[in-house]
Amino acid sequence: MVDSFEKIAVQIYANATEGSKHVANEIAHLIRQKQALNEPCVLGLATGSTPISLYAELVRQHREEGLSFNNVISFNLDEYYPIERDAYQSYWSFMHRHLFNHIDILPENINLPEGIGSKDDVKRLCAEYENKIELVGGIDLQVLGLGNNGHIGFNEPGSSIFSKTRMVNLENGTRLANTYEFQNISKVPRRAVTMGISTILKSKRILLMAWGAKGNVVAKAVEGNVTEQIPASILQQHTDCTFIIDQNASQELTRIKTPWLTGECVWSKQMIKRAVINLALKLDKPVLSLNTVDYTENGLSELLVEKGDAYEINLQVFYLLRDTITGWPGGKPGAVIPAHPERSEPHPKRCVIFSPHPDDDIISMGGTFMRLHDQGHEVHVAYQTSGNIAVTDEFVTRFIDFAVGFEDMFGIDNKMSQSILTEARNYIASKKKNQVDTPEIRAIKGLIRRCEAKATCRYVGLPDDSRSHFQNLPFYETGTIDKNPMSEADVLKTMELLIELKPQQVFCAGDLADPHGTHKVCLDIVFESLRRLKAAGEPWIKDCWVWLYKGAWQEWDISEIEMAIPMSPDQVMKKRFGIFIHQSQKDSVPFQGTDSREFWQRAEDRNSNTANTYAALGMTKYAAMEAFVRWHY
Repeated sequence: MVDSFEKIAVQIYANATEGSKHVANEIAHLIRQKQALNEPCVLGLATGSTPISLYAELVRQHREEGLSFNNVISFNLDEYYPIERDAYQSYWSFMHRHLFNHIDILPENINLPEGIGSKDDVKRLCAEYENKIELVGGIDLQVLGLGNNGHIGFNEPGSSIFSKTRMVNLENGTRLANTYEFQNISKVPRRAVTMGISTILKSKRILLMAWGAKGNVVAKAVEGNVTEQIPASILQQHTDCTFIIDQNASQELTRIKTPWLTGECVWSKQMIKRAVINLALKLDKPVLSLNTVDYTENGLSELLVEKGDAYEINLQVFYLLRDTITGWPGGKPGAVIPAHPERSEPHPKRCVIFSPHPDDDIISMGGTFMRLHDQGHEVHVAYQTSGNIAVTDEFVTRFIDFAVGFEDMFGIDNKMSQSILTEARNYIASKKKNQVDTPEIRAIKGLIRRCEAKATCRYVGLPDDSRSHFQNLPFYETGTIDKNPMSEADVLKTMELLIELKPQQVFCAGDLADPHGTHKVCLDIVFESLRRLKAAGEPWIKDCWVWLYKGAWQEWDISEIEMAIPMSPDQVMKKRFGIFIHQSQKDSVPFQGTDSREFWQRAEDRNSNTANTYAALGMTKYAAMEAFVRWHY
């Protein structure tokens, strides 16, 4: 059922995996339906990170359920220009890597726009692409992703509704979003060839998928006016289009963000908090300054009817906000504070910070990390992956060169290190584009990041290296941008560490907007490990609380925050210098996604914005705040 605010049908799933299964099932049904009629099934396919889980599910259905693609004719939306087909980042390579190499589609039925040739050649080939689609009877089902600026295919804002397959210039934001495929923005092509909006609209059915931090653009496309500035909004004019999104991507829809505007609403404590905070921020008023007129003129009269006086509601929300703020993230010892986010006892606690990459601990919760240690807790950090693909080749030769010089300085035989340095230089000098590093170079890159992480732990004050645990989870160690799914080995390794440490507090990254999806895999591994340990009856698990942090890519909504750790200006600076220790990630951020700023800048802005928002709602003004949400299992 489409909500009254939504002009396109929207289906919300718990996560990308569930949403992808739905799309895969619809595609499979259509393929089989066409096979029964002895007809071809013409699919329009998308690339990028969004459809990867869809293609994995289609491959699974082919292998395990006998789904055949021998009647499928595929047309891809787009391709970079200029790019060779065999380049790792080409969409030709992407499609074969994720789908075509694993199914029985006929090679002659695979169609992608051409990414090489002169501009005149491309223009001619684009016209031929359009004709070929028409000759097979048009696209039966078109799969789309959604760009952060609302683009579909590579139809950037301003693309005409009448546009056909053509060469286009890519916006800088789109190129930034695609740096996860290229390591840095300078490598991302500035042009692409894409199906036009007119071509897409001719499809008989359209399924658009959107996962993660795309709530704003989803809401604009679905609930806003049709405008070429948000190309996806033009899909409102299609007669059979559905958006398939996950819960993260649904957060700005009216029925999710402000459900009281759509009809009846269950006024739970959390819903009241969200409604009042939303109202206060909208009107730029502190919570305690809201009045009855504010409520009635902004769709909250039902809340007044159910809960009574506006001031009493204001007080309830004010106390809920106030009670999330604490300078004691491990609990305040010897104090009985019923509304405190954390328990006072036991004290000190054994705390484990799970850090997906070797710098997420200091970037996202550096202030809390330092405060936990300073307040006497036994803090351990589990670095879940090596982070080796995010180290440049220049750093490798720089550090081997240092090792050679170090040995020479102290009269140590450096023949071996000299040999390694020469081999590394020769390999890097002749390294082909997209070539996977040798195991030795990957190991050196991992060592660089491990040394930075150890230095950070010493900077915070951890007493020795026994507090830092480098898991090097297997799913990450592919040597390429593409990672493996979570495996049993990843879970067992994490369970082993948890059993060894038996923590009373666990912190892990709930920041699922990273462009590679590494954070999500790491979080799923921790969740699965904790669930299994609970089911196994581990006695310590009932006293282990789990807190989720964000900060590297996005931040918790103010109404979701359950624990906010304030920071002074000095603490902000100390955190900044801690981030600076990660020199391999400094100045030029590898795989930066849509945000071109360095991580320390992102973290400080998010932390200060959280503090400013609390202040705007009537709380004490702090320089910065780190925010957490508790996960219950």
